[in-house]
Amino acid sequence: MALYITSINSGSNGNCYYVGNNNEAIFIDVGISCKEIEKRMERLNLPIQNVKALFISHEHGDHTKGLQILSKKYALPIYITTRTLNNSHLILDENLVNTFTAYAPIIVGSISVTAFPKRHDASDPCSFIIESNGVKVGVLTDIGSVCEHVIDNFKQCHAAFLEANYDDMMLENGNYPYYLKDRIRGDNGHLSNKQALDLFINHKHSSMSHVILSHLSKDNNCP
Repeated sequence: MALYITSINSGSNGNCYYVGNNNEAIFIDVGISCKEIEKRMERLNLPIQNVKALFISHEHGDHTKGLQILSKKYALPIYITTRTLNNSHLILDENLVNTFTAYAPIIVGSISVTAFPKRHDASDPCSFIIESNGVKVGVLTDIGSVCEHVIDNFKQCHAAFLEANYDDMMLENGNYPYYLKDRIRGDNGHLSNKQALDLFINHKHSSMSHVILSHLSKDNNCP
């Protein structure tokens, strides 16, 4: 059974990634409104009823904005780490909240989701590998630098959403204040195009078929 993947939205204005098969699917992050997610799912001919669980990578608003309403409206279980939950300041239905730890697989129907730690300026950030029938898809965004966890998991991916947030020269010559430039290019910020390319060239799986460049900055990058 094939895995279907799409970016519902990606970037500083909100993040939501869909991975699923014919029967069930999951969202990684819910960073846009429930209404907008519904509209985009309908436009893509993807039944929202197939979505069975929501996974949250970290507490920043561009990854959690629509979580409360979407989870409540569709009674969807939320998977989130304890520290991320405590720092999110979200009021969630405790009956829907499930906490997880890195490298402990979570089974959603015939889909397995495994989180792994990464470097980012959040309380307990993680990325995810989603697997079904031997096919693995990675969601690797909001990564400050390429650590061993990122390398080891990227090597397994047959497809991946990979962060390529900024172009070095565009960021350097842009209008952002220095402290923000420093945050973005720091070890707990975001991956540049060059860092993403280096990871891809040096560590891609021999059977990798798709890479979706994600979380591109609207000010410091260009498709």
